[in-house]
Amino acid sequence: MSGAEIVVEALKREKVEVIFGILGGVVLPLFDVLYKKELRFILTRHEQAAAHMADGYARATGKVGVCVATSGPGATNLVTGIATAYMDSIPLVAITGQVATPLIGNDAFQEADTTGITRPITKYNYLVKDVEDLARTIREAFYLASSGRPGPVLIDLPVDVQKGETKYHYPEEIKIRTYKPTLIGHPLQIEKATALIKKSKQPVIYAGGGVILSNASSQLRKLAEITNIPVTMTLLGLGGFPGEHPLSLGMLGMHGTRYANYAVMESDLIIAIGARFDDRVTGKIETFAPNAKVIHIDIDPSAISKNVRVDIPIVGDAKNILEELIKKVKPLSLEDWHQKIKEWKSKYPLTYQDDHKLRPQYVVEQICRLTKGEAIITTEVGQNQMWAAQFYRYNRARTFLSSGGLGTMGYGFPAAIGAQVGCPDKVVFDIAGDGSFQMNIQELTTAVINHIPVKIAILNNRCLGMVRQWQELFYGKRYSYTDLGGGPDFVKVANAFGAKGIGVSKKSEVKPAIEKAMDEKKLPVVIDFRIEPEENVFPMVPAGASLNQMIGGLA
Repeated sequence: MSGAEIVVEALKREKVEVIFGILGGVVLPLFDVLYKKELRFILTRHEQAAAHMADGYARATGKVGVCVATSGPGATNLVTGIATAYMDSIPLVAITGQVATPLIGNDAFQEADTTGITRPITKYNYLVKDVEDLARTIREAFYLASSGRPGPVLIDLPVDVQKGETKYHYPEEIKIRTYKPTLIGHPLQIEKATALIKKSKQPVIYAGGGVILSNASSQLRKLAEITNIPVTMTLLGLGGFPGEHPLSLGMLGMHGTRYANYAVMESDLIIAIGARFDDRVTGKIETFAPNAKVIHIDIDPSAISKNVRVDIPIVGDAKNILEELIKKVKPLSLEDWHQKIKEWKSKYPLTYQDDHKLRPQYVVEQICRLTKGEAIITTEVGQNQMWAAQFYRYNRARTFLSSGGLGTMGYGFPAAIGAQVGCPDKVVFDIAGDGSFQMNIQELTTAVINHIPVKIAILNNRCLGMVRQWQELFYGKRYSYTDLGGGPDFVKVANAFGAKGIGVSKKSEVKPAIEKAMDEKKLPVVIDFRIEPEENVFPMVPAGASLNQMIGGLA
């Protein structure tokens, strides 16, 4: 087989269903094989969007996402999408074309040091210089991307290697001597954790994206219900524990619920599962949970004690460790703790001004109500992201897809396309900001041509909303270049692309617009919600403040 044929055959062996990307000169041999249409290929309009589509597909399905680009600018355009996946531990395989091996390092046309550029943002990357190494490399790439702590892996493929020929052999098993992730938690550490849980009076479970990545949602729920321990989630942990469950505290952190933040700060035990104590969660690190012992469960040993001192580390797969904990824990008497939390919930609910004005929180609540909380929600980044996290109730894993670690504007729309391709029977909504949506607006063509009926709910405040909010609160309302000048008419833009556009400027128009969008089964629908321009996301922990020093109320 030729190298290009080996790539396609290997992708079929890995049960790849769809590839996202754009072709170019040095990947023509590969695309000549793809011409046979043995694999579904979705031609995007920008490589960054291709990476985000593969990412959204991976998050929604739990499978490895695949994207392809040519050398040079094609590969460098993938970088933001790869970095997004890397920061959030998303399994991705990116295949990039490269100039012929004799030309590498000679500044050939459309040459870039792709492996050098992507080394800091991939779990591993390869430059394949011999066609005989190709099948094994692809097998290793998929194994690395999906095992241990998942992440993106890149394969850089020179054009002459794609043309070269060799006997095809695909390895059944992969053994990498230096890569052996720990999957089973140490029994002694689990015993210590059990003893600490038994003694606690004010415990909190702090669940991150690792719960979803390890498919441990049902185990998390079982642990919480047996012990009666309340659960708070990170942004990427939303859906890992049912948002409507009585034990749910919602999201914690900078824009988390007041009651989640108060509970964490007053806890005597934090059970962290698949989370990394990032700065948006902890606030001022020196004052974080001052009286709490910490149990930290994570598959990546380097994440433990990285930001917060841990008393009992347990390295391994969250699902396996939770199953062992479930066998050992007993119900706890936490009546006083639950009473305190109940009072916080009553005193500090997530709320907004309920009046005649079109407010973004109301829009998100209506999307939740009309989809019965069953939709897959993607977000862009900024205020739209936080309102989607606060006012939609996520009761299932893999229904909230958002760029957490990198905070990538332009992520949500292409991620929604990828999620819809992976889950064709689901309703998929991108809750977007007008600034973020314009960063990958060209993918409306991709959605139209491929009959991908995603819904885009633009919370249109005519500005870069989250940055404007910071300028209002901390920079004396000096709105330096956050006003987008009104922006385009998104209804006309949608129609020009062949999609459907709906404009909403009144509260009474919200429900009919969402219902009309949900009735559309073949085309993408853009709903332009012209919301209050100076609405803010509250509560908010200012940068450098302690987690319980929240500001704000009604905007």
